[in-house]
Amino acid sequence: MDVGGRLRAVREARGLSQRQLARKAGISNATVSQIESNAINPSVGALKRILDAVPMPLADFFATGEAPAKVFYRAGELTEIGRGGVSYRQVGTDLTGKALQILTERYQPGADSGRIPLKHQGEEAGVIIRGELEVTVGDQRAVLGPGDAYYFSSAEPHRFRNVGAEPCELVSVCTPPSF
Repeated sequence: MDVGGRLRAVREARGLSQRQLARKAGISNATVSQIESNAINPSVGALKRILDAVPMPLADFFATGEAPAKVFYRAGELTEIGRGGVSYRQVGTDLTGKALQILTERYQPGADSGRIPLKHQGEEAGVIIRGELEVTVGDQRAVLGPGDAYYFSSAEPHRFRNVGAEPCELVSVCTPPSF
């Protein structure tokens, strides 16, 4: 996917200049310009922060307009919305009007959700399937392993990081879809 071109189209559709978007997202104008020209690839956390300023959920950013009647999804049909060392595979593509977002997540060793903590409206929960994941919510931090779970208000600043030596896999849910 042409992330830079898609960001430019979204920004222009909202009537925002690069400078306005940068100011709202708390980043430099040069960063927006470099992303739009595909000179740099933003982390998922950085892209989420930029899209929160639009506002637009990550799911909508990557949506391709699937048929609304789809009920079953094979493993190969999940929509990849991650980048770099983090894979977020979403059930469905267009979550417009939906109340729930389900992801299978995979963090490579040392990978994280981004330097800047995520923060948005709603709730999040997840269950670790394999590996270890450090979850930080506000001033609380825990390393979770297989079978462990988390559940919190997404309005709290939060961050995820694989602190183990092997990939970490989990299934998560977010309501409303905002990631």
